[in-house]
Amino acid sequence: MTADTAASAATDWLTLPELVEALGEPLGRVRRLLDEKHLVGSRRGGAFAVPSLFLLDGRPLASLRGTAIVLQDAGFSDDEVIDWLLTPEESIGRPPIEALREGRKSEVRRVAQTLA
Repeated sequence: MTADTAASAATDWLTLPELVEALGEPLGRVRRLLDEKHLVGSRRGGAFAVPSLFLLDGRPLASLRGTAIVLQDAGFSDDEVIDWLLTPEESIGRPPIEALREGRKSEVRRVAQTLA
């Protein structure tokens, strides 16, 4: 098991029905949030799911979208975006998702931009 896989395995994942409930939004709106990169998910565990850390106070983490777009512009797949966000990043001193949840968006995006 790689470090990326270990980080993903240690994370709670929400399926689409669980996202509908957690967000209090209809399925169509949840799919739109995924399409517009407000949330990023994966099928790696079978059913499509999103890491629960990507939500904050019942909403998609506001800084996630721009960060995901920066990483995708650098050539990252959705799975790679998720792995990078969940894996401790030496230059940040913690997993990037934790730094985003703490409001350290500029620092995380600066590191993400160096990956291009």
